[in-house]
Amino acid sequence: MRIIICGAGQVGFGIAERLSAEQNDVSVIDTSEKLIHAVRDLLDVRGFVGHGSHPDVLEAAGAEEADMIIAVTLYDEINMVACQVAHSLFNVPTKIARIRAQTYLQKQYQEMFSRDNMPIDVVISPELEVGDMVLRRIALPGASDVLRFADDKVVAFAIECLEDCPIINTPLKQLTDLFPDLPSTVVGVVRNDRLFVPHSEDHLLAGDIAYVVTTSEQVRRTLGLFGHDKPEARRIIIAGGGNIGLYVAQKMEERQPHTRLKIIEHNRERAAFVADELNKTVVLNGSALDQELLREAEVQDADLMVALTNQDQANILSGIMAKRLGCKSNMVLINNSAYQEFIHTVGIDSYVSPKSVTISKILQHVRRGRIRSVHSVYDGRAELIEAEALETSPLVGAPLRNISLPAGLRVGAVYRDGKVIKPHGDLHIRRNDRVVMFATSDAVKHVEQMFRVSLDFF
Repeated sequence: MRIIICGAGQVGFGIAERLSAEQNDVSVIDTSEKLIHAVRDLLDVRGFVGHGSHPDVLEAAGAEEADMIIAVTLYDEINMVACQVAHSLFNVPTKIARIRAQTYLQKQYQEMFSRDNMPIDVVISPELEVGDMVLRRIALPGASDVLRFADDKVVAFAIECLEDCPIINTPLKQLTDLFPDLPSTVVGVVRNDRLFVPHSEDHLLAGDIAYVVTTSEQVRRTLGLFGHDKPEARRIIIAGGGNIGLYVAQKMEERQPHTRLKIIEHNRERAAFVADELNKTVVLNGSALDQELLREAEVQDADLMVALTNQDQANILSGIMAKRLGCKSNMVLINNSAYQEFIHTVGIDSYVSPKSVTISKILQHVRRGRIRSVHSVYDGRAELIEAEALETSPLVGAPLRNISLPAGLRVGAVYRDGKVIKPHGDLHIRRNDRVVMFATSDAVKHVEQMFRVSLDFF
């Protein structure tokens, strides 16, 4: 697949890294010589210095033969124009643009990105995607990487196995025997920074992070089985009244009207704007690093502090400070992946990575075959994938126990006719079943092959 990426920042670099590792023909464009040199030095891609919206630069990058353009520069307008030029002059089939300004995404302007106007096939709003991830985390305390599949009937999440976890040192096969009516499957495990797909004879250890797939109705029971039956947060403080903070507060007011929300925003004008946009949320003007202001916000009685400013250091420090002052738990937004390696050691309970969320959304449209949803997890080392089984898929027909699957792949759930089925050796996957899987990065290509339309199909 020939792909042009406009923008070599964190997201652009991350996408290029993933796609080039999967043997795609990738070209990266950026105005920064420094970033392009880094891309050329570290990745097997071609790099071009210039504006991604300029026709001559796109032509040099191979737009005439490109299958897709992904525009993720820092500027919405450049991303939009790059897609327009790629369509009008080079007829690039698939165009993806990251759009941050919410005014472009308002419902009354939704026809703007149609083929007859500005032909962008996929518009990605990092703020909305990250906001939805934060909301999913708030709804399931104790879990991270909370993801939904199959019309929200299937939920996947990561959970840490603590010392008092009731099921550690128990073979996974035995868990199935002990809880035969529990449709939960452990599909992946992270142990000592090593990620692997477990076998039935494997068991979980204290300190492991387990990726679990279950039904939406059995999520809380599963969390309880892992010793994480925490109540939902009812008193929440949000640090940062930007697009993400405002979006989260608005949705919380709609979905959980009994939750007490407070927002701390350092910019006075923005704080006034946010206060006007919300109905019940208390908005405080000041710094989330000000202990007196945190006490005024009654942080000592709060269940959760969510730090969503655009500064990683401020998010981390305010999260730590909130817990020291008595807040029960915290969640922070982190852009710099270097911080993600040690935040748990300094008192941060969970974090959200805009880079990972954005890359996941883009991969959903890059993956070949009948892929309905993709989520990148654990810094891109694995993906949770929902795919639709076609008649020609090697998964269809034979029982699962007789199908040779790669070592890095495990089926977590099958969605058929509105019902979720827990996978087992005798299960026969049928045509049109939606299969939710956990795949390590080296097994992703196998997933694409299994769910692609064969020429024989026609």
